[in-house]
Amino acid sequence: MEFTAREDVEAPIAYVFAQVTDFAAFERQALRRGAEVRRRDGMARHGIGSAWDIAFKFRGKDRQLRAEITGFDLPNSYRVSLTSAGLEGGLTVDLVSLSRERTRLTVTVAVEARSIGARLLLQSLRLARGNLNKRLAARVADYAVQVQDRYVRSV
Repeated sequence: MEFTAREDVEAPIAYVFAQVTDFAAFERQALRRGAEVRRRDGMARHGIGSAWDIAFKFRGKDRQLRAEITGFDLPNSYRVSLTSAGLEGGLTVDLVSLSRERTRLTVTVAVEARSIGARLLLQSLRLARGNLNKRLAARVADYAVQVQDRYVRSV
């Protein structure tokens, strides 16, 4: 199952890439939402091999997720491999420079079931697919506006 959202940002690709790879900010955001985040690697910089263990509640159950950067193409994209009990997937963030001051941000989330319980969970998500696509698109649009606002303030 795959979800995709696309948004244009009024900022140069290098700036947008710096923002979408600010993993410390994403860690803080997850912590504020009640998740537990623990960095697994000792790397000083983020890149291929950076990994996190994330614990959170979803649909009333405690969930464990392992995220690891498996692809890093500066300043165009990165890929994060996601593994949970019975689920595997990935998050891909792609950037395309439309002009010197405009960048297209595309976020793709793909999930596959590896167990019967996970298949049941995915089936329920399939029923809500339209709503989930809208929620992802709204989050990406909101994030794009935040990046754009930070860029305008920094110039």
